[in-house]
Amino acid sequence: MRELNEEPCPVADSVLGQLYRASPHGLAELIDTVSPEVRAVLAVYCYRRAHLASIGLAIAASCEEDDLAFAGGNLGADLYVKARTADAAPESSYSQRRKVTLSSGTIRPLLPLDDMPASRQSA
Repeated sequence: MRELNEEPCPVADSVLGQLYRASPHGLAELIDTVSPEVRAVLAVYCYRRAHLASIGLAIAASCEEDDLAFAGGNLGADLYVKARTADAAPESSYSQRRKVTLSSGTIRPLLPLDDMPASRQSA
């Protein structure tokens, strides 16, 4: 069995990048430019990767059940059902990204130089 890292992307990296950065409306337009057979393989490819799963669902929503089942077996058939549930609206992964927060306080209290061990003062 082939590992996910060895599985080739069914579209050019530039197209995958456009899909990743697309707005929900732009994503639908990009999906329409891919043939149905490649679209099904791409849906399975994306869905197998956590950071692309929402794109995989959006792509799967535009696929036929037979195409998804052929491209991904049982996973493809399950993906067809998931893509058509009410809570699986097509959207860009951008809207699901978590915001990055940085600490605003000190991580540990700073010791006065007098209290610092001698071995660290010379450094």
